[in-house]
Amino acid sequence: MKNQLNGVAPLSHLGVIRVEGVDAAQFLHGQLTQDFSLLGLSEARLAAFCSAKGRMQASFIGFKRSPTEILLVCSRDILAATLKRLSMFVLRAKVKLTDTSSDYVLFGLAGDAIESIAGGVQSAWAKTDIGNASVVYLYPADGVHRALWLAPAAEAAPTGAALSEQDWCWGEVRSGIAMISAPIVEAFVPQMLNYESVGGVNFKKGCYPGQEVVARSQFRGTLKRRAYLVHSEAPLKAGDEVFQAGDDAQPCGIIAQAAAVPAGSAAGGFDAIVSAQVAAVEAGSLHLGAADGPSLALAPLPYPLLADI
Repeated sequence: MKNQLNGVAPLSHLGVIRVEGVDAAQFLHGQLTQDFSLLGLSEARLAAFCSAKGRMQASFIGFKRSPTEILLVCSRDILAATLKRLSMFVLRAKVKLTDTSSDYVLFGLAGDAIESIAGGVQSAWAKTDIGNASVVYLYPADGVHRALWLAPAAEAAPTGAALSEQDWCWGEVRSGIAMISAPIVEAFVPQMLNYESVGGVNFKKGCYPGQEVVARSQFRGTLKRRAYLVHSEAPLKAGDEVFQAGDDAQPCGIIAQAAAVPAGSAAGGFDAIVSAQVAAVEAGSLHLGAADGPSLALAPLPYPLLADI
C-alpha cells in the first residue's frame, strides 16, 4: 500500500482558525480537551471542542506559529460554526479568533515525501518549522508515515510525487483517527472516537466544557462505544448508520469518516472509521443502513487502546 499513499496532496477540505494574543494558549486550555498552556513550539496537539454534555462539536490539530499565535486546523465544513461558538467564550481574554484559511496553504505529505521535504520522520504530534512552513507529524497509515504541511499562501507548494486528496483522505481513515465534520457534530464524546488513546485528551488538565462527562466516561468504566476500522464493497460516508444483524430497531453505530480505497488496489470498495457499541461489534455481523444491509468487515485498529496499554 505504500506506493498508493506516497507523495504530496492538496488539502482543500481543511481550514484554519488563528487564535492570537497573549492569552491564546490559556484560552484554548480552558476550552479544549488537551493541554495548550504548556504547548511548546516543537509540538502539536490533537484536541476536541465539546459541548456541555461532552459531545464533540469540533476537533483540531493545533500548534503554535509563535509564542502568541496558535493555529487550529479543522474540517472546513464546520469552521464557521466552530469559530462562532469558540468566540462566545472569549469574554475578557486578550485573544482574537479569525478564519485565516485563505492566508495559508495546506498539504499532506506521505511516505518518501516526508524524507525529501522534512529531512526525516518524527513521532506523532511533533512539529518542526522549515523556513516559513510548519510540519506536523501524524499517525501513520498502514505503516506509511504522514505529515501535515502548512505555510503562508505566498509560499511555493512542497515538491514531490502527486497524491490525490481522495487518496490522502483514505490514509486518514486507515490511520484510525477521525476528525469531526458536519455530519457527525455532537454525535460522540471523545472516547467514542478513541481520542484518549491517540493523544486527544489530557485527563490531568483543568476544566473545559464537557470535562465532567468525558472524565466520568473514562474512570467509571462506562465506555460502551469505541471506534473501529471497517471495510465494505458498498459506498460509505460520514453519518451513515450501522446495524447489527438481527436488530433492525436501532443503529449500533455511526460512520465517522470514510473514503474510497485507492484505484488499483486489489481490495477495492470503501474503508471507514465507525463508532459503534462494543457489544454489537463483539457479537459480529455489522451492516450498513439496516440489519440486512451491505456487510461491513472489521479490520484491526492500527494502535492500542488506552485500556490495553
